[in-house]
Amino acid sequence: MDPLAWTRLAAKMRRVDWGDRMARTILNGEGGLTGQLLIAMPTMNTAHFAQAVIYMCTHTIEGAMGIVLNRPLARPSFDDLLEQLEVLPAPPTRRIELFRGGPVDSARGLVLHTSDWTGEGSMLVDDEVALTSSMDVLKALADGGGPARGLLALGYAGWGPGQLDREMHDNAWLSAPSTLDLLFDNNHETKWRRAMAILKVDPLLLSGTAGHA
Repeated sequence: MDPLAWTRLAAKMRRVDWGDRMARTILNGEGGLTGQLLIAMPTMNTAHFAQAVIYMCTHTIEGAMGIVLNRPLARPSFDDLLEQLEVLPAPPTRRIELFRGGPVDSARGLVLHTSDWTGEGSMLVDDEVALTSSMDVLKALADGGGPARGLLALGYAGWGPGQLDREMHDNAWLSAPSTLDLLFDNNHETKWRRAMAILKVDPLLLSGTAGHA
């Protein structure tokens, strides 16, 4: 992302109400794959989702929403983004990594983090993980507080009613239990294989007809 692009992105983010109705709606309810990992099958070859590992924030009859965990962004940096958002102090006392969270609404910032901290706009996914859509978490991190672990996703992965279920049936994805280390560590290049290893699956032996867990 070039400097002009992330400057425009930050300007758009300043105009977004992070605690708006959309953020509340997509996290409404539990079920299905909520709180689990969605792992792309080796046959998945789209740019957004090839070897993607996605943390599922919600999965209901109304649709599904998740954050891609292994698409880190070099630009903007956390410092650059906070500066554009006019969040103080500058430089921040703490930093978290930025990710391309998915192809939907890439101007929206969502912080996926441990549930030891919650604030305005926070939604608990499960007992350990929360998603925050308000600026409070950025201000807390900049000031040295906030959650113990977290990441800032620009955009998210979304599915309409029944869409993800059909993709699972078509063997596009595997599902696996999530772990905090896999969610928040920075070994991005190995994350897909390590997610597969949770299921004791060798991706070299999989095909599009292998089924799902």
